[in-house]
Amino acid sequence: MTRRSAQEQRAPGSSGAYGLEIRGAAGAARLLVEARAGWPPLRIIRRSGPVAASPDVFGVSHAELRVRGGGGRIRIDRKPSRAVFTTPTRVSDDAFAHPYLAPVAAVVAYWLGRPSFHGGGVVVNGGVWGVLGERDAGKSSTLAWLARAGYGVVSDDLLVLEGTTVFAGPRAVDLRADPARELGGCVELGFVGQRERWRLPLDGIASELPLRGWVYLGWGDRVEAVPIPVSERLQRLDPMMSLRLPFVRPSLLLELVSLPTWELRRPRRWDSISEAADSLVQLADSR
Repeated sequence: MTRRSAQEQRAPGSSGAYGLEIRGAAGAARLLVEARAGWPPLRIIRRSGPVAASPDVFGVSHAELRVRGGGGRIRIDRKPSRAVFTTPTRVSDDAFAHPYLAPVAAVVAYWLGRPSFHGGGVVVNGGVWGVLGERDAGKSSTLAWLARAGYGVVSDDLLVLEGTTVFAGPRAVDLRADPARELGGCVELGFVGQRERWRLPLDGIASELPLRGWVYLGWGDRVEAVPIPVSERLQRLDPMMSLRLPFVRPSLLLELVSLPTWELRRPRRWDSISEAADSLVQLADSR
């Protein structure tokens, strides 16, 4: 299908996320972005009912994933492109858009030859800096702080690329109780997925933006930004991939690790986040 024919078949005012046009989830549209011409469609079906426990499956034509927390399964078919959520109770619009859409988008992205990473991104001077880190590295709280400071946040927990173009994710950052209390303005969602969540709504953003570089978050005795040598970047980026599968395009991987890459460290205290976020913006501003 050509890019023009995709545009002609795209429904007016259609919405999406992660580079996919989402169909069958109209109630979640307020949390999504404008679907660009050429974004492949993904049909969403949500059902309620008992689900037998079984391991995850990934193949060339379909995948099956467990719904983390609360039980249930997601079956993802490559052709026709669709995802069927079967859960004990119907997945709400809020939960579908974030966090349950992310694992589906990662699988479809892999089939499309698009890399995806467990992380988020912030926009500085029209370009995206990927914000990565291990679990509990403070990614969501840092992104939420930047959003409250007026910077565009492209996504919270999944970064999907096509080349060095970043696709915007759902318009929300989900936080734990302490950072939500510190930031204010968050909506309590209750228990969603594997934990309790407080949601900070995000402003609208361009559906596609260029990637400029990477920032890894970590903990330290003081706020400091340390450049990561080119020789170490591959081993840092590889564990951040959302799926533990061979990289879809090795040549693109070399391009991604050639971008400016830093580690940003800060103490495990809330009062250090402002200085750390300012340092991140200064890094991006200087490139």
